[in-house]
Amino acid sequence: MTHQLSRRELLRSAAIQLGALTLIGRTPGTASLQDPVVAARCLPVRAKRVIFLFMHGGPSQVDTFDWKPLLERDNGKPLPFAKPRVQFAQTGNLLKSPWKFAQHGESGAWVSELFPHIARRVDDLCFIKSLHGTNSAHGGALLSLHTGTDTFVRPSMGSWILHGLGTENRDLPGFITISPTLGHGGVQNWSSAFLPGSTQGSPVGRSGLPAKEARLRHLTDPSRLPEAQAEDLRLLRDLNSASRTSASHSPMLDAQLDAFELAYRMQSEAPSAFDVSKESVETQKLYGIDQPTTEDFGRQCLLARRLSERGVRFVQCSHSYKWDQHENLKAGHAKNAAEVDLPIAGLLTDLKSRDLLKDTLVLWAGEFGRTPTAQGKDGRDHNPHGFTIWMAGGGVKPGFSYGATDDYGFYATQDKVHIHDLHATILALLGLDHEKLTHRYAGRDFRLTDVSGRIIKETFA
Repeated sequence: MTHQLSRRELLRSAAIQLGALTLIGRTPGTASLQDPVVAARCLPVRAKRVIFLFMHGGPSQVDTFDWKPLLERDNGKPLPFAKPRVQFAQTGNLLKSPWKFAQHGESGAWVSELFPHIARRVDDLCFIKSLHGTNSAHGGALLSLHTGTDTFVRPSMGSWILHGLGTENRDLPGFITISPTLGHGGVQNWSSAFLPGSTQGSPVGRSGLPAKEARLRHLTDPSRLPEAQAEDLRLLRDLNSASRTSASHSPMLDAQLDAFELAYRMQSEAPSAFDVSKESVETQKLYGIDQPTTEDFGRQCLLARRLSERGVRFVQCSHSYKWDQHENLKAGHAKNAAEVDLPIAGLLTDLKSRDLLKDTLVLWAGEFGRTPTAQGKDGRDHNPHGFTIWMAGGGVKPGFSYGATDDYGFYATQDKVHIHDLHATILALLGLDHEKLTHRYAGRDFRLTDVSGRIIKETFA
């Protein structure tokens, strides 16, 4: 009796055969301890994957997690020390936060009333309150946070991580960015640049498009049967293998074929991974998908959990482009926080209940902070000189705060952390030495942290 293969069985069988072809010429035996990627994997592994919650526009540290009682006391007075020599725009006197702060959890962390749900999770958070960069413009600051440089085209953080660790699931992209911004550097913020093309981020949707409409395009080809697609890919692989001996062979060809093969394999895995309707009503409510205000970012966060538990190495969720309150600070920040507070708290709760938080590093950050001095009547300007981010899970110290800004929240003053230091720390949590994770291009060895970077070991559990 002839056994009839189901579509799923046929796809799985063909994917295994294609995987074997892909490994020709790239077997582990060809790597050595001198390989920079191999040599970089030399630190204790605390985290296996990253979820990056990006708050595009620059949340105000003095209105969210960096309480400054002197700012409240001296509201309306001039800043008692010099402002930066180079400023994005002119600002006036000190402006107190319109929100009350209170201590929460056993850690006693100060959180503004903007984030009542995240406040209940503060004992899972590790704050860095002394982050600083060098660029006060959105474009440069975004590139710096995502790629380590604000002046050149360089591989993104997610690409470096995927390059260093590889993927845990060959049937899904290793780096996915959900609803990414198309401005302020756009695709360069998830580009692989000169790293292998297979490490580039795969965008799902875009900013301005509702998350419920965000999906991977061209996931299936209804005009071609799976077996015909498999034959096409085998032929392409054979032709590409034959061209390897040619001096004109391009790595871009390998990257393109890798993308074709991944797309083929994804036909069986991706549809279910991206279908959040399979989650229980209780889980969807946990993320706020049942409420209009939180539904959009809630979908992003729930999708991030679903992708992470399926082995996607780096997932980014972007709340774009909303946090840039040069005016109407109270209305703008209140609206923004209401959209993300419940979904983020739900994500932390869900990850922890599934025992995923311990090896999933969650990062919350904007590209910079905002000035404690007023812009216009009720706004704040860009401030890269001292701002707050937080991490959770993935081996960081819970209920902990590192570094500080001055009494008014303008400059990082205590235990200062540069963007390069943050990147070095994230790589170290993943078991990667940032000084050894290099890639030679155009005659020079490049790395995410360029020629600096200090691992902030004080934040490790």
